[in-house]
Amino acid sequence: MNPRLDTLQPYPFERWRSLIGAQSPCPDHTPIALSIGEPRHPTPRFIQEALCAHLDELARYPQTLGSQVLRETLAGWLEHRFHLPPLDPDTEILPTLGSREALFSLTQTLLDPGAEERVVCPNPFYQIYEGATLLAGGRPYFVNADPAQGYRIDYSQVPESVWTHTRLVFICSPGNPTGGVLSMEEWTRLFALSDRYGFTLVSDECYSEIYPLDSAPPLGGLEAAQRLGRSGYPRLLVMGSLSKRSNVPGLRSAFVAGDRHLLRRFALYRTYHGSAMNPAVQAASVAAWRDETHVQENRRLYQAKMTRFYDCVHPHLPLVRPQAGFYYWVQVPGSDTDFARALYLKRNVAVLPGSYLARTAHGFNPGTGQVRIALVGSLEETGEAIERLLDFLAHYPS
Repeated sequence: MNPRLDTLQPYPFERWRSLIGAQSPCPDHTPIALSIGEPRHPTPRFIQEALCAHLDELARYPQTLGSQVLRETLAGWLEHRFHLPPLDPDTEILPTLGSREALFSLTQTLLDPGAEERVVCPNPFYQIYEGATLLAGGRPYFVNADPAQGYRIDYSQVPESVWTHTRLVFICSPGNPTGGVLSMEEWTRLFALSDRYGFTLVSDECYSEIYPLDSAPPLGGLEAAQRLGRSGYPRLLVMGSLSKRSNVPGLRSAFVAGDRHLLRRFALYRTYHGSAMNPAVQAASVAAWRDETHVQENRRLYQAKMTRFYDCVHPHLPLVRPQAGFYYWVQVPGSDTDFARALYLKRNVAVLPGSYLARTAHGFNPGTGQVRIALVGSLEETGEAIERLLDFLAHYPS
């Protein structure tokens, strides 16, 4: 057996199940799950129809690089969304089976398994960053989000001795779970560090299309690089996904774009890894990426829920409106695990303890005392969750 499997920690949802154990919630309430970031808005009908219309293509093997039409569609979307000059669909874009698969396999491509290279991760973070690093033989270095600075990541905390051994830096912008978006100033600093130490920046941008209607679209890594004249996007790879944008998490459709030299090696790895997108999924993906109307409606639904939740709950819990995404990262009274367990057992509302989304690093766990609330259901369910939460808070120790 691979001994590195023993270095993996349980996924947050496994820890949540262990926290609850055999206990059952109050039977007076139907379950409301605000713990997992799984979009539950209806999948647009035209995407379903495009998928079904191409089921005959299941009779042939897909290509690792995906179809020409999908890569060209992705190039066009990226150019329009992030104000980019023309991308080469043959060398600068690669379709993937969701962002998790890409994050994992890309890490195996980038790291030398015998060198114990360092990988810098935000803390809190998406756990695949850690798992992919450990299984590739790397060592994660966590940079704690600072609550005093709106949970931003201050990379000046990383010592020189770590930077000199760093091969990869994971970025999540908009962030999970805090909803923060990297500024142009922050991107500029990261590019300068990448130039100095030679590491690759991998930007996970799967929440980029969920943002307030009155806000500018979140800045992306490719756009920041273009503004700085970084032709060819050296040592930069960006991830995008349809899961949140188009309410199709089960489609497993995403992409990686950026440095063509890195993508060529990544494509080689994936040829042996066996990750090629189903032709019917490719056709449905083309339909989804070409349409913005359903994405605008998606934003409208999320904004209605985020606003309603803030207006009702903020007088009772300290909320900060996220810049993007559909999470509230909320400070709660006392222990985050005690709070989450009690809310589930007494009101049948599941939220995720923040300490499960972070690691103890540099003396503390930045998720301690926080919970992540995912407003992924309907507006009606959100209203019911608000009522139960307020009733729970009225009786919960402050």
